[in-house]
Amino acid sequence: MDSTIIYIIIGAVAIVVGILLGKVIFAKNTQKNIEEAEAQSQKIITEGRLKAATFKKEKELEAKERFVQLKSEHDKDVLQRNQKINEGESRIRQKEQSLNAKEGNLEKQLKENDAIRENLNRQTEIVNLKRTELEKHQEEHIRRLEKVAGLSAEDAKTQLIESLKQEAQTRALALQQEIIEDAKQKANKEARKIVIQTIQRTAAEQVIENTITVFNLESDEIKGSIIGREGRNIRAIEAATGVDLIVDDTPEAIVLSSFDPLRREVARLSLQRLVSDGRIHPARIEEVVEKTRRQLDDQVMDIGERTVIELGIHGLHKELVRMVGRMRFRSSYGQNLLMHSRETANLCAIMASELGLNPKLAKRAGLLHDIGKVPDEETELSHALLGAKLAEKYGENPAVVNAIGAHHDEMEMQYVISPIIQACDAISGARPGARREIMQQYIQRIKDLENLALAYNGVEKAYAIQAGRELRVIVESEKVSDADSDKLSFEIAQKIQTEMTFPGQIKVTVIREKRAVNIAR
Repeated sequence: MDSTIIYIIIGAVAIVVGILLGKVIFAKNTQKNIEEAEAQSQKIITEGRLKAATFKKEKELEAKERFVQLKSEHDKDVLQRNQKINEGESRIRQKEQSLNAKEGNLEKQLKENDAIRENLNRQTEIVNLKRTELEKHQEEHIRRLEKVAGLSAEDAKTQLIESLKQEAQTRALALQQEIIEDAKQKANKEARKIVIQTIQRTAAEQVIENTITVFNLESDEIKGSIIGREGRNIRAIEAATGVDLIVDDTPEAIVLSSFDPLRREVARLSLQRLVSDGRIHPARIEEVVEKTRRQLDDQVMDIGERTVIELGIHGLHKELVRMVGRMRFRSSYGQNLLMHSRETANLCAIMASELGLNPKLAKRAGLLHDIGKVPDEETELSHALLGAKLAEKYGENPAVVNAIGAHHDEMEMQYVISPIIQACDAISGARPGARREIMQQYIQRIKDLENLALAYNGVEKAYAIQAGRELRVIVESEKVSDADSDKLSFEIAQKIQTEMTFPGQIKVTVIREKRAVNIAR
């Protein structure tokens, strides 16, 4: 029992001692951690102060650099402003000097004017005195003359005036007549000089347009393909193009005959493509002809654009440019219309320059003066009035419009360039070999023949072939029946017989075709 108590007491003492030792050790560790924490915090504070000092120095440096930059920019702006101010002051000083100089000159001039005025006043006084003396002498002289002549001053003055008036009239009439004759001679001489110089400076070759085109073949075997079985192909070509194909014994050649150069060109290009392709049959012929027509329209536009560029004409409406291109395929009395218009334009420009007028405006009017000969639709107006109407429609200068309309005296000439256009048109047409009257009459007769057929309802196309000896009329199958075709053929023939004058006879052929087209998909 005693040993147990002792053990218990020892254990209790050991526990108390352990607790006390633990508290001592814990206190020492805590104190150590506190010291370490304080050291760490002191270290952090020191590092923070260092960083703060470094950051402060960096910011101060940046601030100094920024200050230096802003100061430099400010100094630069101040320098520029000072320069501007100095320049302004310099200009002001120059103006002041100029004004001072002008003021000095003005004062000097005023002094000179005052001196001149005083001198004039003195001279005026002297003149007035002399005039008074002269009037006195004149009155005395008149009184003496009245006594000698027995006439009053008024009667003598009247007689003298009448005699002087008659003498002056006689001399004036003679001088007037002399001046008029001299002016006429000089005007005629100058006009002949200008016209001759203009013609010499624009000398051009003349080519008469024909109504036929020769299509060359590689061999005579191709003729059979063009003719086709029982002549189907050649009839299809003639119906599609309105051109007469003449196949004779001429080796390796087919003659294309038509009064319309545009139709001949379509036929020539179409034949060229058909021969190159080798597939020649009616359906293919119609397809190629239609495609050629579209491409020729593009070619016409290209010709017009090249023409206006070469002549240096700008701002022309596209429709007028297209009409200029169409001139390439038209002729006037056998003279190519585009060549004639170009030549007239150059003549007008030269003549306008010689007379001190606007050459560009004159050249423009010269090029467009026959634009009424290539309309899209036939009208009853003359080509001059129609051309003026088209030019006005597409915004041309009023001077150009008047020159076009007046070049055949169908409008009153209101501008100076109008007679120039008329004169140059006559010069171009009057060159030796330039025109052929008979051909133009033939072409007009062929056009009238086609227009007569086109006037009937239901007529789609009309082609005069065989030099006007045959008229082929293509009608719309929906509007014209087979029975109506016979009637239409008779009516057209009767109208040609009663309204037109023609040699020999004209065969009227009405063609009606019914097509049913469907597409399988």
